[in-house]
Amino acid sequence: MTTGRESGSATPAVAQLTRAGVGFTVHVYDHDPAETHFGQEASTALGVPPERLFKTLIVSLQGARSPLACAVLPVSAQLDLRALAQVAGAKRAALAEAAVAERSTGYIVGAISPLAQKRRLPTWIDSSAAAWPTVFVSAGRRGLQVELAPDDLVRVAAAATAVIARR
Repeated sequence: MTTGRESGSATPAVAQLTRAGVGFTVHVYDHDPAETHFGQEASTALGVPPERLFKTLIVSLQGARSPLACAVLPVSAQLDLRALAQVAGAKRAALAEAAVAERSTGYIVGAISPLAQKRRLPTWIDSSAAAWPTVFVSAGRRGLQVELAPDDLVRVAAAATAVIARR
């Protein structure tokens, strides 16, 4: 566990949190390059319940102001695409292709952070985040998570909260 100001943990997401002046902790773990279940790997490695560790998904929207959106929800849940489409004012929502997600955020799949994305997307965080004193999200690199208060995540990510996850 490190603070965001120590070397090796500087990512755009960590830099944004530092500039915002919010309290946060960076957690480092050894990422297995063969692992493809990134959220579960982080949950297990850090000993954090999967309901408290949040994944970031990029979604394509049809019929909305923005063609893409960012959804942040517990690793233990599935994204409710209909609920997201409804809150986003879209006709339909679907997971974006990996290449599209990486291009729009500037992060690689498995390390997409809801913070400091290359292109700011409309962002929704599942309302279950409010049940925790702190939540964990990707800090922008595989093997790196940031822990912060849900209210700070909502504010710094310029997000809204909604029920977008199915348990």
